[in-house]
Amino acid sequence: MTVLREWGRIGVLGFGGPPAHVALLREAVVDRRRWLAPREFEDAFAACQLLPGPASTQLAIYCAGRVGGPAAAILGGLAFILPGLAAILVIAVATLSASPPAWLRGVGAGAGAAVVPVVAAAGLSLGRASLAGRTREGRARALGYLAAGVAAAVATGPWVVLVLLVAGLLELGLRRRSVAALHAWPVVLAVAAGTASALPALAWTAFKVGALSYGGGFVIIPLMHGDAVDAHGWMTDAEFTGAVAFGQLTPGPVTQTVALVGYAAAGLGGALLAAAIAFAPSFLVVALGGDGFRRLRASTAARAFLDGAGPAAVGAILGAAVPLATGLSTVWQVGVLGAAAALLLAGRSPLPVLLAGGAAGAVAALAGAPLP
Repeated sequence: MTVLREWGRIGVLGFGGPPAHVALLREAVVDRRRWLAPREFEDAFAACQLLPGPASTQLAIYCAGRVGGPAAAILGGLAFILPGLAAILVIAVATLSASPPAWLRGVGAGAGAAVVPVVAAAGLSLGRASLAGRTREGRARALGYLAAGVAAAVATGPWVVLVLLVAGLLELGLRRRSVAALHAWPVVLAVAAGTASALPALAWTAFKVGALSYGGGFVIIPLMHGDAVDAHGWMTDAEFTGAVAFGQLTPGPVTQTVALVGYAAAGLGGALLAAAIAFAPSFLVVALGGDGFRRLRASTAARAFLDGAGPAAVGAILGAAVPLATGLSTVWQVGVLGAAAALLLAGRSPLPVLLAGGAAGAVAALAGAPLP
């Protein structure tokens, strides 16, 4: 019951993405309750960043398991995920119905315009962090991986995940100087990428989001866009851009945005299926490897793989701003985009910028402005 209460509180109050989630978790399990030593928490967080999938979700599951065992890991993970997922499902029903109210469409259109510079700013920030501390040769390779990620997000759509995996494997191979020296787990992921695409389309999309995404929550945008808009037509560009914004505005992990895509594809059942597939790998990873998190942090193979996949993922985030911008079809949305960019440059955090964009959209809709 203690885990349910504490992790449920984080799930309800966890606005602001992974940095807010990590801060809330640390405050609960290290500072206030002293369930974990600071070093163990830091090791677990570093290990989660080396794994594909939503790092803050994996950290929440790991910490809950350390507090109360396997049952607590499951309950704590669900308590962290479900509040935001419930909010996303309500939004999906309201915004993706046959005739959503104009003001709500305006909120999605306004927040969708504001999310474009938010994504671009996140990509630039992650890009600077990704290039920092590398040798000249390593920085040159990282720039190449980053450029490949940008090109993949703009041009290849559903196959951007293969670029991430190839970049990671290439960097690992170069570090080891031998293909035979490749560590086993990236090879398994590459095989999974080739075989899982034969799964039903929605399951494959959710699997990519939950098991093959590197570089933080924003990387799920290019992974989903190619499938949801281009390949299968589940959503229009405008609907997808709004879905990304709503995913940022709700508490909990941004991975739950996949439920909006699932709802557009197959209704409530599709939303629940997509969420289940996207979050299942996080529970499995912690259950199978939680005790080895400290060893994973020290793994040179894992670090090398992420040094290749990470910059490619950052490039994919930057490239994702292009298709998101194509979802803007009215003049007032361009104005909101410009105002949001100015607020971000002035040092405002993304959440209030998105809220302001949504409010501006609602006002525009009530004033009779055209909606996408």
